[in-house]
Amino acid sequence: MFPTKTDKARDELQGGQRTLSQRERALLLMADGRRSLTDFSPLFANRIEAEQAIQALVSKGYLQDAQAVAAAAQASAPPPTPVPAADPIRIATSTDTFDGKRSLATTRMFLFDICERMFVRRDPKFALQMRDALREARDREAMLTIAALMLTEIEKTAGAERAESLRERIDRLLPPAEIVH
Repeated sequence: MFPTKTDKARDELQGGQRTLSQRERALLLMADGRRSLTDFSPLFANRIEAEQAIQALVSKGYLQDAQAVAAAAQASAPPPTPVPAADPIRIATSTDTFDGKRSLATTRMFLFDICERMFVRRDPKFALQMRDALREARDREAMLTIAALMLTEIEKTAGAERAESLRERIDRLLPPAEIVH
């Protein structure tokens, strides 16, 4: 299952509404239809606990399966009309070839940088909240929660592509999740 947010989840993530726990909100922030249960597991003690949390959010109407939504949309959509080719398709390539050491410190500095570049002028109050949260973040889970909050705001203001490129960079900076047996 690749969970994605519902309108109810988006309402929950707007300012002023806090009916879910911080961990549940972090799950909502990370649910983008491209992440699977495996991606959510590091937020919990084990995979079963992560699966139970996701299922609880699905049953409450906060999450839905992205593949099921896409299949339903495709079934109800009319067949696409062919469009004549005009210009060649240009694929954006990243010049970011970071291959340094993964660490929480590197990730924290990158998130501070994003905060300064993206929020200080546009939303100083949010920038202050994120800086304070980053100063207190001591583990991978806290870093992921803060990153998810920031990426949600970036997606609203700069678009999904920008948010996704930053998400990929953060994934390359964070140390791998510890595997608990």
